[in-house]
Amino acid sequence: MENQKSNSSLKAIIVILAILLVGSLAYMYKMSTDSETTEKTLLSEKEQLIHDLEEKKASYDAAIAENSSLKGDLEAERAKIEELLAEVKKSKGDAASLARYKNQYIKLKRDYDALIAENNSLKDQNARLTTQRDSTATALGESKRYNDTLVGQNEKLSRTVEKAAKLQLLNLHIQPYKERSSGKLVQTDKASRVDVIRVSFTIAANEVAQAGNKVYYVQVIDPKNNVIGEKATEAFGDQSLTYSFITNAVYENKTMEVKETISGKDFAKGLYTVNVFDKGQLVGNTTFNLR
Repeated sequence: MENQKSNSSLKAIIVILAILLVGSLAYMYKMSTDSETTEKTLLSEKEQLIHDLEEKKASYDAAIAENSSLKGDLEAERAKIEELLAEVKKSKGDAASLARYKNQYIKLKRDYDALIAENNSLKDQNARLTTQRDSTATALGESKRYNDTLVGQNEKLSRTVEKAAKLQLLNLHIQPYKERSSGKLVQTDKASRVDVIRVSFTIAANEVAQAGNKVYYVQVIDPKNNVIGEKATEAFGDQSLTYSFITNAVYENKTMEVKETISGKDFAKGLYTVNVFDKGQLVGNTTFNLR
């Protein structure tokens, strides 16, 4: 009886030990499997973190290459990325280290996003300023061309008005006379009889010209190339003019006739030249003969 009880207890103990052994083996297998899974997960996370850090470094390289005003800040942050990347590559990839590296990367990523946002904002501002500058330069160029055109037009108009304002002398005519004792003038072209020469011309109407007193210098040159009459001299700039007489005409923008006489005696035979000057500018001339 006692032997039967002992056998039963031994069997129970063996069963319990067998169950515990199977449980231990199962637990050890599970722990081994979980460890391999965890190792693979940690390795994958490490590789992903290295990939993310390399991408971020490339992004910094691209931003620095743009030579922005934040280049110094970008280079400093890139150095932090490079330092962290080197540490991650050297690490054993344990969970605690990866967690710490991930936290560092998250902080660096926030700094990167802030710097890139600021850099993009500066690029947008520079682009707008460049567009405004180019628009301003274009507008200034167009304004200058327009002003140059106006200046050219004004100069041309001024020359046109100046030219239009000049008076025209027409019908310059010379008539020699013999003055009788009664004062009557008798036409003649015989030199020995001439004692009066009448000079006449027409001033054309001109609404643009300035009205008022107009002074003309009349020069009569005999066949011997001598100026007859007053033989007075007037200077105009660096030029001088010897004239026979001056005639004054009160001009009122309408056509008017001017007649003046020059008296003399012993007129020479031959060709005479008559010139009319407006100050120093020749505005009319003609010739006549005495026989």
